Amino acid sequence: MYIIIVGGGDLGSSLAREFVSNGHEVLIIEKNAARCEQLEEELGSMSLCGDGSEIAILTKAGITRADMFIAVTDEDDDNLAACEMAKRKFNVPQVIAKVNTPKNEHIFVKLGIDYTVNAVAVVLENIKVLTGIFPLVRLLSFKERGWELVLIKVPDGSLVSRPLKDLPLPTGAVATLLIRGGEEPKMPTPETILQAGDELICLIPSGSAESLQAALAK
Repeated sequence: MYIIIVGGGDLGSSLAREFVSNGHEVLIIEKNAARCEQLEEELGSMSLCGDGSEIAILTKAGITRADMFIAVTDEDDDNLAACEMAKRKFNVPQVIAKVNTPKNEHIFVKLGIDYTVNAVAVVLENIKVLTGIFPLVRLLSFKERGWELVLIKVPDGSLVSRPLKDLPLPTGAVATLLIRGGEEPKMPTPETILQAGDELICLIPSGSAESLQAALAK
């Protein structure tokens, strides 16, 4: 797979190393000349100095054969411009953008960018996992398929000692894994009795996380 990454900061270079280690071909486009020199020293000939939203630079990068295009600069305007060019002008199959300001995410979605990664939301969800004080954590979103993968922590309240089928999951949701203390993770059944602190990995319809979180907090 040939992958073009716009933005040669720590995130972009880390992604490049990970992709390369898994056998993929990668090119980083970075417009800061000094950073381009650093990238060449660190990664060899895997970088191209220039603006990732300019047709000439993208053509030089060989975007017509790219399988994936990822924009991870710290500027939403730059990420949006680069991704829109990759999507609309060159029809790259998979286009992914890092969104630095949450309020801008709807713009990326409206313009048809395949996937967005909300940087603030990623940090927040990781904090939720680490602190363990939130009843629901988003793990992964499958927006194009209408599903989200979430982690639910059973609070010490009315749900304790009741069967899983009493958990207020939205219609169509599936509880796929139960994690309980030091026990081995297992697949729950509708009759599994819940205990305080149980963690459940669930697949739920997109857009239903907020209502589920509110129900868990009651």
